[in-house]
Amino acid sequence: MPSATRLGVVFDYVDDFATNASEITEFERVGVDLVTVAEAYSFDAVSQLGYLAAITKTMTLASGILPIFSRTPALLAMTAAGLDSVSRGRFELGIGSSGAQVIEGFHGVPFSAPLGRIRENVEICRAIWRRERLDFHGSHYTIPLPADQGRGLGKPLKIINQPVRDAIPISIAALTSKAVAQASEIANGWLPLFYLPEKADAAWGTSLALGRSRRSPDLGKLDVIAQVPFYLGDHADHALEAYRRNVALYVGGMGAPGANFYNDLAAGYGFADEAAAVQELYLTGRKSEAAAALPEQLVHGTALIGTESEVRQRVGALLASGVTTISVKPLAPSRSGRIEQLEALRAILS
Repeated sequence: MPSATRLGVVFDYVDDFATNASEITEFERVGVDLVTVAEAYSFDAVSQLGYLAAITKTMTLASGILPIFSRTPALLAMTAAGLDSVSRGRFELGIGSSGAQVIEGFHGVPFSAPLGRIRENVEICRAIWRRERLDFHGSHYTIPLPADQGRGLGKPLKIINQPVRDAIPISIAALTSKAVAQASEIANGWLPLFYLPEKADAAWGTSLALGRSRRSPDLGKLDVIAQVPFYLGDHADHALEAYRRNVALYVGGMGAPGANFYNDLAAGYGFADEAAAVQELYLTGRKSEAAAALPEQLVHGTALIGTESEVRQRVGALLASGVTTISVKPLAPSRSGRIEQLEALRAILS
């Protein structure tokens, strides 16, 4: 991973991808280093990343994220190797578990043992990229399939093609303490959401330190990739209010009580009472009240929204907390506005 701060853009959930993708080439021109394509239960990210590989030249392409429950580990490795090939070594594999609502509700498979499965996916992917014959016996995956579970014809195979790289960077989305510790141990990059730099150490410091103590030096320094909404200008209230509603959705509505990672994160930041109130309001249909009940620090502190001086201050806080990649979701309403604001942010980072 580069030592200098990278600037990324998050590209998610657009209906007319081909038309909107032309904007990415303009982002590349003004110095954006990375584009991340989201998936969730939208169009698949892989086909869109392949399209971007054809129309970009220098920027890194990343999935953000591919849920490990929606693909076999071997397919995940093949897909990453294929995207790395068509992009000539510019792909980063972003993975995560997603959540039970999406995995069981949309993919129809059990959401079980996410931490163990992520670890074994990482091990399998790296073995395949090294072109080892795949003979893996883990707690969650056994490859080849044991004879008593199939026809008994499986044998260890290695990927046919020679991957462009035998160590494609892997970033892991993680929020809970155990998941963050694991990401810090085994991943090239870590993808937190709603990253509040002033409280990041309180929420994750112990977990990150535990992972670092177990981390192989071959992996280098962990790339901390903070994804934030971005609007630079004097009249930012509308952008901030739209983001406030989005935070309320996640803290209040993404999961049942006791099963909402984002609500737990807000509590970990020290906002336990406020998080409980937001969830109760949101789940009883009072969404506007839920948004109004959010702590101002949680909204302002997890965004890059405001005047140039305000954005510059928030960038400084991110970098001081250890962030190495700032990946933004541009909120300017026009194409020209998004390009202009990204160019200004690139200048701030430089």
